[in-house]
Amino acid sequence: MKVDFWQLSNDPVEKVVALIAQRVLDSGERLLVVSADPDQREAISRGLWNSGPESFLAHGDAAGAQPEAQPILLSDSPEPANRASHVIYADGAWRDAPGFARSFLLFDAATLEQARATWRSLDGTDDLERSFYRQDGGKWVKVA
Repeated sequence: MKVDFWQLSNDPVEKVVALIAQRVLDSGERLLVVSADPDQREAISRGLWNSGPESFLAHGDAAGAQPEAQPILLSDSPEPANRASHVIYADGAWRDAPGFARSFLLFDAATLEQARATWRSLDGTDDLERSFYRQDGGKWVKVA
């Protein structure tokens, strides 16, 4: 399993989710986006609608109709009704949910200490690859 830590500094969470979502869909996989904050999920939904000049990233809400049919599913819990292999924790809160091939923990200054604690808690986990990304002049760079 891979766990990527993405430190938000320049871009809002909805823009970063759209960036990652496009990459996941391009690889032929499905995505679950988790946030306990309904306002944040709404902002992410708008971001997925307006992710680019010619793009719309198809998505739906876990509480909506046919969540299993959604390539990108927005939810308040890490239950992949859409059979997602990738999950984004958009609210900075880690949830221990096995079964995902890749997890993305997005965090900002407000959730920095929580992200550091999560990084440390994953030390020594078998079959786990961790990476840390941050923005450098607007471009995402892997730093660990």
